[in-house]
Amino acid sequence: MESHEHIHQHHALHKDTRKNIATAFFLNFFFAIIELFGGLYTNSVAILSDAIHDFGDSLAIGVSFFLQKKSSKGRDQSYSYGYKRFSLLGAIFISVVLVVSSVFVIRESILRFLDPKTADAPGMIILAVLGIIVNGAAVLRMKGSASMNERAVFLHMMEDVLGWIAVLVGAIVMYFTSWSFIDPLMSVGISIWVLYNVFNNLSSTLKIMLQEVPADVDLEDLLSAIKQDTRIKEIHDVHLWSLDGQDHIMTVHLVLADDICNAANLADIKNKCRQVCTKYGVEHVTIETEGCLEAQTCDFCR
Repeated sequence: MESHEHIHQHHALHKDTRKNIATAFFLNFFFAIIELFGGLYTNSVAILSDAIHDFGDSLAIGVSFFLQKKSSKGRDQSYSYGYKRFSLLGAIFISVVLVVSSVFVIRESILRFLDPKTADAPGMIILAVLGIIVNGAAVLRMKGSASMNERAVFLHMMEDVLGWIAVLVGAIVMYFTSWSFIDPLMSVGISIWVLYNVFNNLSSTLKIMLQEVPADVDLEDLLSAIKQDTRIKEIHDVHLWSLDGQDHIMTVHLVLADDICNAANLADIKNKCRQVCTKYGVEHVTIETEGCLEAQTCDFCR
């Protein structure tokens, strides 16, 4: 059974995550509206493309918020581990939206290369400064993100900040030169950076879905630490995976010495094993024991 304190910490974490995603949604959506009109006014494909990109992401973030809320539900008859993995669906969804919007941005940028148009550099500078401020506030809110869903949203907001910095620099260059190709060039560069980071985030999410051993847990060190208990002769049938990138689960079989078969010893061994696992960030552990000479009749080992 999970302790009351452990459950309370998870509820608080999910509540903070939902607040962070909601903040990112509203900042992203309202600024996308400003971008749309600003892009039309300045005739900048970089800003218009980012506006379309942000509208798509607002939808994705909204879906992520719903799935994050869903993931906070406890276990029931349908999902014995709870709904934590629903947050991974949010991460996958927003990643797919990022890929589609980035491909669209690249396409529009290529068209602008073929048919160059002059953008309003001073207007772009004003929008870029505003974009850095608004998206920077969202990044600060999402800093230190824990869930994969939150990390996907953080990635988007961080991409926007860097994108607006690039737009600011590009607009300044355009202001002092006649290099109209800078505008679509920035769009392509931002999109490639986004696709690279989306691939990394999506890869991490899929690894969790495929039940890879969590990257933040050194399984060999963990098993070595458990074996420090001399009453344990062997460890086998070990399975370690993560529900959502935060909550890790492990099942393990311990082969015990033949002369320690009693209730007190078994309880102590299991308790110490769980303590070691907790130190390595594994909170949910199922332990089976083997090795008693009287295993066929012993109530503790059957």
